[in-house]
Amino acid sequence: MGALKRRGKKIVFTNGCFDILHKGHIKLLKKARSLGDVLVVAVNSDSSVRKIKGDKRPINRAPDRAAVLSAVTFVDFVTIFDEPDPEKIIKKLCPDVLVKGADWGKKKIIGGDFVKARGGKVCSVPLAKGYSTSRIIKAAADA
Repeated sequence: MGALKRRGKKIVFTNGCFDILHKGHIKLLKKARSLGDVLVVAVNSDSSVRKIKGDKRPINRAPDRAAVLSAVTFVDFVTIFDEPDPEKIIKKLCPDVLVKGADWGKKKIIGGDFVKARGGKVCSVPLAKGYSTSRIIKAAADA
């Protein structure tokens, strides 16, 4: 990232489980990419997802989720993190823009204070109504 920053590139960061990629994820990723020059997506590891979502998740393993995200044309880099939250990787990457879905209040976005203290910005993207991995799983179970 250092070389990109030295070339004046604006680094945008987002993170999540991205367990079953859907329209809501694509909307978030596309908006995130529009806020800078390079989009870095950090994916929760399998153990991290289990801690957040419960023992029945993730549906897809972290390397598979990362591979799918890597195929999205406006995603530049994908990494997997094992911690319960992305604070460590945010501090390592020092992004210029931090993006999360609107289900996270701006004041609750982990790493937001760090990014703002460095002169960066924190953005909250409205959710695509009716789209969530939990909803997709429930609909499949009910079918």
